[in-house]
Amino acid sequence: MKLFAVIRTFGAPWQPSLPLEQQADWRAHADFMNALEREGFVVLGGPLEGTSNALLIFRAASADEIRRRLDGDPWTKSGMLRVSSISPWTLQLGSL
Repeated sequence: MKLFAVIRTFGAPWQPSLPLEQQADWRAHADFMNALEREGFVVLGGPLEGTSNALLIFRAASADEIRRRLDGDPWTKSGMLRVSSISPWTLQLGSL
């Protein structure tokens, strides 16, 4: 398995005036992402403050696997989040 850095960007349904936890379908999205983290597929993740992006680090075989798995996210289905980029990532400093 390789590491990938993924940027997801807020889509049209995102309400900038609301905090993350008050966005539509927050609980379903959080449950989905927490399940990916528990299985070790998502290693780290969270919003990038002051931007409309979130950064996630995945442990996966390919970018296609990441896209397929994220298709199941309620926020992907609703357009709340979309994948902006997926890049293989080499951890050079620190450890996971």
